[in-house]
Amino acid sequence: MRKWTPLLAVCLGTFMLLIDVTIVNVALPDVTRDLDASFSQVQWVIDIYALSLAALMLGAGALADALGRRRVYLTGLTVFAAASVACGLSQDITVLIIGRAVQGIGGAAMFATTVALINVSYSGRDRGTAYGIWGAVAGASAGVGSVIGGVLTDLLSWRWAFWVNLPVSILAIALSLIVFQDAERRRVRLDVPGMITFTAAASLITYAIIEAGEEGWTATTPIVTAVLGVLALAVFVVLQRRTANPLIDLALLRSPVFTGAVLAAAVLSSTAFGSSALISIWLQSVVGLSPLKTGLVLLPMSAVAFVVAGGLSRRMHGVPVARPIGAGLFLIGCGTLLMLFVHPQSSWTALLAGLLVVGLGVGLATPPLTAAALSAVPVQRSGMASGVLNTARQLGLAFGVAILGSVFTSRAADTLASHDVPGADGLASAVSGGQTQAVLQAAPENVRGQLETAIHEAFAAGLHGAFLIAGLVGLLGSVIVFLLLRREAAPEPQPTLEPATAAS
Repeated sequence: MRKWTPLLAVCLGTFMLLIDVTIVNVALPDVTRDLDASFSQVQWVIDIYALSLAALMLGAGALADALGRRRVYLTGLTVFAAASVACGLSQDITVLIIGRAVQGIGGAAMFATTVALINVSYSGRDRGTAYGIWGAVAGASAGVGSVIGGVLTDLLSWRWAFWVNLPVSILAIALSLIVFQDAERRRVRLDVPGMITFTAAASLITYAIIEAGEEGWTATTPIVTAVLGVLALAVFVVLQRRTANPLIDLALLRSPVFTGAVLAAAVLSSTAFGSSALISIWLQSVVGLSPLKTGLVLLPMSAVAFVVAGGLSRRMHGVPVARPIGAGLFLIGCGTLLMLFVHPQSSWTALLAGLLVVGLGVGLATPPLTAAALSAVPVQRSGMASGVLNTARQLGLAFGVAILGSVFTSRAADTLASHDVPGADGLASAVSGGQTQAVLQAAPENVRGQLETAIHEAFAAGLHGAFLIAGLVGLLGSVIVFLLLRREAAPEPQPTLEPATAAS
């Protein structure tokens, strides 16, 4: 058992940082009620965590080389634990958003060092076994996250979705102090300007998309913020071309296979997981499910993805990666379009077929992604390539949540306006954030029934808009990715189990 203690320490950290991608989804209606949050603020509770992970993961890997992987992993665990406590104690939505950002910082430090810690702790057959177990834990995390969040929110409070991290963090820190030793450090020059400009670009563009849903796509604030984001991205590209130690070697993108893998990772995360929060809010606010039942409705998608990924990862020898990845994205697009059958009087069963097909696509596309990316780059760039792939996954999730949320809000507001509901824009934001019951209770009794009908239709219209966009992006992405990946020889898939999650 002592031999596997390092793996336990790594898996505990991985489990925490990945379940926090989904554990908060089912708690969102309770969060908005308790903290009086708007829908755009609710989106930031999810997006800021993904953005922190995406923006800092590459820099955290370089920092681990400079300061020592054990030290960086322990620091990440400590920061994550402290931020989790702060999130649970939040009495204001802004404090919660800041806490989630700090959680992402700690998560980036943990995620950037897990593979290296497994590498130095195991060799030979044990290393393969360790990667398989770690992949299984990572793959299961997103699925059980929604259920754990539902149980904690139902039985205790949404705050326990964050406080549960504290005992797990303490155990992981204690084990890490005992079993890990820092390897020899390397002198590394951190690309701080690159980290700053990349973070600014991603944050500004995400903010512009979210605000467009609140203020309209032609409003001044979204346009100005988007322009600033694009300028920050341009500065980042210039800096990466000129620095000797870039965060991302842009030459890697010359490979169609590597570019295809990165694009596939972003499309997969945005289309398969970008609407999860919207579904969760609809199930609780309109269908009337409890947080626990909501988590159970979302579980089959992750369960199918996990089973398919585990079953296929060892049977893909010699199969060109373009086929499973392209087919997986195609299935994700089709599954999302299947959810267009949702109507104002639908129950949760209207989503089931679509969720199962999406899970099948995620399970099919995920295992060969890393193998495809690493096969297209020099061995000495494999760490950077893996980091870029994980960054693309998190950015895809962040942009997916922002874009689909903005489409949802816009369609919901238009539907409410068509019913001559006063203050349609503000009302759309309120009901989108899960405050349907509060809105109905505040309305005069003589119009309550009419308002409830309008809200149900608005939710259905918003979901239709989000599902349509996600489905079309999935289908288009599958074609583009297939054409890119088939341009070079297919690599042999790795024997380890890839986590079938957005955050993996």
